[in-house]
Amino acid sequence: MATSARGQKKRGPIAEYDDRVLEGKLRDDEHQRTLIGNLQDLHEMLAEYTPPPIIQPTIESLQPPKPSMFSFLTGSTPQTKLKMTIPDGIPKGLYMYGDVGSGKTMLMDLFYDTLPANITHKTRIHFHNFMQEVHRDLHKMKQAHGNDIDAIPFVAATIAEKGSVLCFDEFQCTDVADAMILRRLIESLMAHGVVLVTTSNRHPDDLYKNGIQRESFIPCINLLKTRLRVLNLDSTTDYRKIPRPPSGVYHHPLDKAAKSHADKWFSFLGDFEKDPPHAATHTVWGRRVEVPRASGGAAMFTFDELIGRATGAADYLELMRSYNAFVVTGVPGMNYRSRDLARRFITFIDAVYESRAKLVMTTERPLSQLFMDDSEIDAAKNTASPSPSPSSPSSPSEDSDHHDLPDSMRSLMDDLGLNMSMLKSSSIFTGDEERFAFARALSRLSEMGSREWVERGMGLESMGGKGEMEGWRRVRSRWREDSL
Repeated sequence: MATSARGQKKRGPIAEYDDRVLEGKLRDDEHQRTLIGNLQDLHEMLAEYTPPPIIQPTIESLQPPKPSMFSFLTGSTPQTKLKMTIPDGIPKGLYMYGDVGSGKTMLMDLFYDTLPANITHKTRIHFHNFMQEVHRDLHKMKQAHGNDIDAIPFVAATIAEKGSVLCFDEFQCTDVADAMILRRLIESLMAHGVVLVTTSNRHPDDLYKNGIQRESFIPCINLLKTRLRVLNLDSTTDYRKIPRPPSGVYHHPLDKAAKSHADKWFSFLGDFEKDPPHAATHTVWGRRVEVPRASGGAAMFTFDELIGRATGAADYLELMRSYNAFVVTGVPGMNYRSRDLARRFITFIDAVYESRAKLVMTTERPLSQLFMDDSEIDAAKNTASPSPSPSSPSSPSEDSDHHDLPDSMRSLMDDLGLNMSMLKSSSIFTGDEERFAFARALSRLSEMGSREWVERGMGLESMGGKGEMEGWRRVRSRWREDSL
């Protein structure tokens, strides 16, 4: 990856932060300076770090020992797993957590872009993409060598060969299959000398909080807390709300609009002159993913065409690698009867957001009511105990519940006239993970409707013209490489 003189890897995070503040790209913030001091400390440790050579375990070492006469008589099958030891000299990585708008992405960019020159192999990837790849590679190993093979150390060694520094965006665990392998996977990566840096919306103690067999995930939480420095990014500043200079012609992409409005956006984001609208087909793990209308870097779907089919994260990631703008029409209101659709749609929103693509939607309902209907809102209000009157103080439990809520969820509850007891007694969500995913999706949709998001990479003169466009294309290209 080419770098300018200013982007040389010998520059540290603090120097880069100072420059961005002077240029007006960032607001100087004392809390963030403290956090960047931790990034600088790790930067300096990595500058002196020589990762150990990667030793790929043999297939024989990963297979269970052959049954003995004793195991034959008792009917037991010996199952031993390769033990991995984390070297003493590995620098302690970082676990940075905070709510939406706390600056997680900016801090990760700052750290990754200023890694020292001796770190020649590095990987930055969204955690969801990463786990998709891990499960795929584990599946390939078991297909090739049988279900009894302990494939995790082999897959970890392959990942370690690609990067001695591994940066995760949005570390989370919502799947029991992930929970069962994460501790040994992370332990194996560290045993190969990989330094982990990750962002998350949650403290390690709150990961997989209501998950199935959570007790099996506790060792992973302890490993993260022991081997990574945990940093709280939350401060009083929401960095998405800092005013930006006005620039160019702007239309909000998330307003409810007629199909003609969506067609105009498709024409604007596509390239009708050089690439007239056409149908396209992509293949994901042997399955076909159909794109009804494509032009240039834009793809257009109805909600049913995109979400109504049995699509999933792998399909959406493939679309993100092929397109940088999406127009989705006819997004319906979703409720508990269409929960599977809502979950798939939220996965799609996350994929668009993490790939930094554009999104235009036409919706049947306001955003705040996209995932529930009036009857559910009324039921939530009626099934809970009456909320306290404005003159009476709220209960301590109500205050403590609200204290842990992200701002997007608080805002949603205010818009709908709900309080925490109403929300918990309703059938709108099945658990905290679903509440959180819903609130995060609304917050991300709001951010993707901002002027800055829409105009970024468009090459507008006030944004830096051709140079800004080319720089943004390099960022998108790096994302595609990281997600392969």
